[in-house]
Amino acid sequence: MKYNFDEMVDRRNTYSLKWDGGDLIKQVGLTERYDNETIPLFTADMDLPVPQPLIDALHKTVEHRIFGYSVFPDEYYDSIQHWFRKRHDWTIKKEEIVYSPGTVHALNIAVKALTNPGDGVIIQPPVYPPFTTAVEGNGRVVRHNAMKCDSEGYYSIDFEDFEAKAKEENTKMFILCNPHNPTGRIFTVEELKKLSDICAENDVIIVADEIHGDLIRKNQTFTPLAKIADNTDHIITCTAINKTFNVAGLHCTNVIISNTEMRNTFTEAMGMQLPSPFTVSALIAVYNEGEEWLEQLNQYIDDTMDYVKSFLAENLPTVKVNIPEGTYVMWLDFRGYGLSSKEVHDRIYNKANVLLEDGDMFGDGGEGFQRICIPSPRPLIKEALERIALEFQDVEAINLIKA
Repeated sequence: MKYNFDEMVDRRNTYSLKWDGGDLIKQVGLTERYDNETIPLFTADMDLPVPQPLIDALHKTVEHRIFGYSVFPDEYYDSIQHWFRKRHDWTIKKEEIVYSPGTVHALNIAVKALTNPGDGVIIQPPVYPPFTTAVEGNGRVVRHNAMKCDSEGYYSIDFEDFEAKAKEENTKMFILCNPHNPTGRIFTVEELKKLSDICAENDVIIVADEIHGDLIRKNQTFTPLAKIADNTDHIITCTAINKTFNVAGLHCTNVIISNTEMRNTFTEAMGMQLPSPFTVSALIAVYNEGEEWLEQLNQYIDDTMDYVKSFLAENLPTVKVNIPEGTYVMWLDFRGYGLSSKEVHDRIYNKANVLLEDGDMFGDGGEGFQRICIPSPRPLIKEALERIALEFQDVEAINLIKA
């Protein structure tokens, strides 16, 4: 089946956070302006229709007409195992799979259950903001292992700093984001093995957020950490259909934990979590029949990213951006304008009326950047970029004269 991702689906009045949540969005401080003309490209969900087999499965669930307490059938676990074996050559045992209603929820449970108040937890900023809140909000201490960025905008791990922080007596956990959000890095097998070995040697638990692991850019390869680690006793992996298949509203994360003792501790802290019947039918459908859609989606995202990069080169050449190795987010560097972060924000959010995410939300190294989520119909992305370009044409003209 050929999918039309250029189709504009009106999401207003469908309880959508990004399209109907203006009051909440302003309340939490993401923007000062939000109205019917706002183009929201700030949150990691897609404005693209889901696979047809998923729609068919949900219709079948609806037609049953009863939505009571549900359980996980064998087919649920079989589908997870099949997907990761086929897509990533990673073998997962059924007993290793623990359901969570969300990845952020799972991160918080892991921090609370497997560390103590005052313990140190390593994160790698600039990184997804809930990593910081999962640590500090539970009375633990963030250990920043900031990503290094070279003159070409390529990010790498500061291993010397990472090992020093892992060796600190109270460091008990490392939250890995791979593919990395917002920089888009996919860590190599060599990098992953080194991270794993350092943590194993220092009794540091790794919680690997790999929920963007199926959103891989062309000519790139993603490798699950637990697949290549010499020992997985210290590794927890978060997987999800939420990002891959645009079903964040169905709340479906699956946490893979091979260490029995650690899994029991995590599961006990999680408590009994029963799924929605829609969650069960959705996962089975997308993992068994959603691959064709995903291949088309990744190609569409690749093409959109090429478009964004070309548009910026022609119309906003001061903005630096690289095509990420993974994810569907792009990390835009506005520092070349010499404007304050507040001024950049005002031009984009209030004047252009486009809602992105300010880079300083992602911690160290984020100031002067903007994160844009691009899995929307390309005409919408085009309109958003044109609005932004209009608001920066004066400083672009000045930069052109200086050049």
